[in-house]
Amino acid sequence: MRCETAEQALSILADHEQIWCQSMAATPWFLLQALAKLAPRYQNLTLLQLHTEHSEILCQPELQGHLRQRCFFVGSSTRSAIQCGQADYVPIFLSEIPKLFRSGEQPLDAALIQVSPPDNHGYCSLGISVEATRAALQMAKKVIAWVNPQMPRTHGDSFIHLSQIDRYVEFSAPMPLHLPAELDPVTRQIGQHVASLIRDGDCLQMGIGAIPDATLACLGSHQRLGIHTEMFSDGVLPLIAKGVITNQNKKKHRGKIVTTFAMGSQALYDFVDDNPQVVFLDVEYTNDTAVIRQNPQVVAINSALQVDLSGQVCADSLGTKIYSGVGGQMDFVRGASLSEGGRAIIALPATAAGGKVSRISSLLTPGAGVVTTRAHVNYIVTEYGIAQLRGRSLTERAKALIAIAAPQFQETLARQARDDWGLSV
Repeated sequence: MRCETAEQALSILADHEQIWCQSMAATPWFLLQALAKLAPRYQNLTLLQLHTEHSEILCQPELQGHLRQRCFFVGSSTRSAIQCGQADYVPIFLSEIPKLFRSGEQPLDAALIQVSPPDNHGYCSLGISVEATRAALQMAKKVIAWVNPQMPRTHGDSFIHLSQIDRYVEFSAPMPLHLPAELDPVTRQIGQHVASLIRDGDCLQMGIGAIPDATLACLGSHQRLGIHTEMFSDGVLPLIAKGVITNQNKKKHRGKIVTTFAMGSQALYDFVDDNPQVVFLDVEYTNDTAVIRQNPQVVAINSALQVDLSGQVCADSLGTKIYSGVGGQMDFVRGASLSEGGRAIIALPATAAGGKVSRISSLLTPGAGVVTTRAHVNYIVTEYGIAQLRGRSLTERAKALIAIAAPQFQETLARQARDDWGLSV
């Protein structure tokens, strides 16, 4: 049913319902703005989501008791609400969220989505973010859509027929842009170190931000690289144009870029629009270690907030303060490690707070979340070098990590390794 307003489309919601919201750059913020206005009429609505764009309006104090956000990943719009107890965070591997829905363990009453206009056969596209939304659409009792002519039409698991949408509203608006970050000397150096670990024929997984972009900028002379990733951004475009990324060495989806969402510039969105070279697939599949490992030479490049001297990687919190989420880091760390010739890389600046804090520490801050365990860790990279930890003892790990810490912290770390761990470094 076509509606004239977003409020009309949302009027089929009822008290106490569990609502999934498509996330990332495809967040249906036009519907969320209307939901913020309508929510005071309802009791105990729950909005389930990953990182959402332009959703700050849902954190208003007056919505308490009417609408509560339940986040499987935390972004800038929900971080403060999570940290002060006004929203909920659910730690979970990204690959397992669809299982929650399909098993019925997490009931879903409705799904809010943003889609492209229907094609000649009546099929709309979820566009630049499939993630767990494919599973949500299979299980939700009601589907409410924002049809946006500016949403790219993507291939893969993204299609939904107009007849499967209960109510929709049409409104044209540009996609949220995430422009490439400026590369400073630290990120450039990290990128060079990471790039030195990448070989011809590797299949890459990377995220968004300065370090992935700095790494990709160093790969112009490589050959036959592939992409099987959770997400990708603008850094891959020059390598595709130069013929560096061909996806010809992959065993799964040879010749195609595999992803589950994309965030970047308008040039990126134009590239994926109706491009059969790029397939947006269900995150239960893209992040399945059994799928990832089937490609040879998988290289997973992920980030961290803190690493201790035993190799434990904290990536979702600053102590007890949730900052982001578990996401797909472990999915790809394990998948890459099991891949023939694969490597898993955690890359991070050596310091934080303007050089006052070492990100490599003897012990993790109390409450810090271990996303990648010391048994799973492979390479740790900072601007000061590369530490290869897999198969190394605690003493060997501590020595390697101290060597890539900022020089002003190395003496202290060596003393703490002796005091905290009883290690002779």
